[in-house]
This record gives sequence, structure tokens and C-alpha cells, in this order.
Amino acid sequence: MFKNIAPYVLQFRFSFSENIAGQSQLKSSVQRSIRTKLSEQYPMLEPILDELMPKKTPIIQIKGHEHITFLSVNGKILFFQHFDGPFFPTVKLLHKYPDILPKLQVDRGAIKFVLSGANIMCPGLTSKGARMDVDLPKDAVVAVMAEGKEHALAVGLLKMSTEEIRRVNKGIGCDNIHYLTDTLWKETVDY
Repeated sequence: MFKNIAPYVLQFRFSFSENIAGQSQLKSSVQRSIRTKLSEQYPMLEPILDELMPKKTPIIQIKGHEHITFLSVNGKILFFQHFDGPFFPTVKLLHKYPDILPKLQVDRGAIKFVLSGANIMCPGLTSKGARMDVDLPKDAVVAVMAEGKEHALAVGLLKMSTEEIRRVNKGIGCDNIHYLTDTLWKETVDY
């Protein structure tokens, strides 16, 4: 179904429609709680939260197998979550609102691997053409950008801080959670 790498790390390699267990409209109290969690997790999201998730518009929770939950507003999947882990925005949402996550940039050589679902190696984040402009802690959710490209390629989860990535420069620096052309992208591509 998906490649489970760590407690909150997954990749969408399954038939979306076949792996949905059910969906339901969330109560207004649960919607307020989710809006609060999103604001806390992504402070840059707060100014656009009312536009993204209008207060009177219902939030639909779509439950998938393997403890994956999707949040949908007006028929568009905006966020997903594994167990009670962090909410991750979809790549499509990142394209519409590119500043809601801190950005890391991979070099040109890493693009084809990221688009194939590979995790991002430290050398792909420290080489010429790559950029890590902001100091970020381990487990930060990031937008994975590419040298010479305008839009995000993926949503990632840092396996080590950016300082450690620079210092160690070996191994996996960022888990690739959701990327262009995966099953979730294909499900959300129509907005």
C-alpha cells in the first residue's frame, strides 16, 4: 500500500479509491480543534486559514486503511495525517500557497529521484545548486523545491536538523512523504 519508513512517514503507492475505509463530516467542535492544530503547526497558514477552510464550510474526514486520515474541504483534499502525527499539506496545496512551509532546495541531479519517491540524501541538500536557507529542527515538515523549478516537488520530513545535514553530509536528510505524480497527487490534481 505505502512504504512505511517511520512513525509518521509514508508514501502513497496504492490505489486511492480501493483503500478508503469511509468518510464523515466533522462536528464543528472537531473542526475548530483541527483549525487550531493547523495554526499551531503551521503559523504561516493562519492568515489564509479562513480562505482555505471557511468556518461555515464542512470539513470532511476521509479515513483510509493503515491509519491515514485525509481532510477535505469543498471536495478537495488539503491535508493528511498518519495516526495522530502531524498534518501534512498536499503538494497541490503547496502550489497554491507556496509560503506555508519552510523550503529546502535539491540540486538538479536529485529531481528525478525525488519524483520517483526516493528520500532526499544529505549530499543532494548540500551540493552546488541545493539550498537550506533556514535553520530547521529534526522532524520539521518542509517543502522540497528543486534547482531551476518554481513549484514544490514534494513534502518532506527532516530526519535530522539542517545543521546536522550540513555537518554529517551523509545518509538520508529528509524523508519524501508525498511528491508530484504519486497516487495522492493524481487524486488531487484537478484543483
